[in-house]
Amino acid sequence: MLQKEKQNALKASTMAHQAHIKMLRYQLNPHFLFNTLNAISTLVLLKENDTAEAMVSRLSDFLRYSLDNDPIKRVPLGQEIKALRLYLEIEKTRFDDRLSVKFEIEKQTETLLVPSLLLQPLVENSIKYAIAHMSKGGLIEIKSKCQANSLYLEVIDNGPMQHDGSLGLRSELELGNRASHSGVGIQNIIDRLKVLYPNNHSLHIIRGEESGFKVQISIPIQYP
Repeated sequence: MLQKEKQNALKASTMAHQAHIKMLRYQLNPHFLFNTLNAISTLVLLKENDTAEAMVSRLSDFLRYSLDNDPIKRVPLGQEIKALRLYLEIEKTRFDDRLSVKFEIEKQTETLLVPSLLLQPLVENSIKYAIAHMSKGGLIEIKSKCQANSLYLEVIDNGPMQHDGSLGLRSELELGNRASHSGVGIQNIIDRLKVLYPNNHSLHIIRGEESGFKVQISIPIQYP
């Protein structure tokens, strides 16, 4: 009976853990969806029907990726980058030449496993608090590399310092405080990493020397 109770407790704990992960994962979509539908509506009003149709197609593909993948399971980084490109194509339609994107993804990292939709909230944060405040020349860089036994992921923007010009290197706790201003996205990442990689990850935000911010995440290397 004692063994049975322990098994039931373990099962309940596992189910709670999985439910928590799913809850965190599904916090990501509504804000992005609202902005995209609003942009599509604007394109329709302007009678830019071809652009609106292409944007709807990309949104459909991105949402299919988001909803089809089990949030508890990890996905290859290459697959995650492909979905991120879809998201950025949608945002580039919104911002036109105000937004440029640069990818530096090490080939060996493409097969490594990462939590689904890990980078998208960081990119969304850069767009909201950096690119949206620039009249031209906005740049977002997405990088990956392996070092020792860790996978390093970076999202870098060149936006103005107006969202917090005093920011230097931030600890995870300090970033959590900033996340209350930045919306649910960054806090979501912090919470997911804590659950998925307890005591075995890092997340830092670093102010650029002249402009912008870099968010760097390290997680253990995991193969399919």
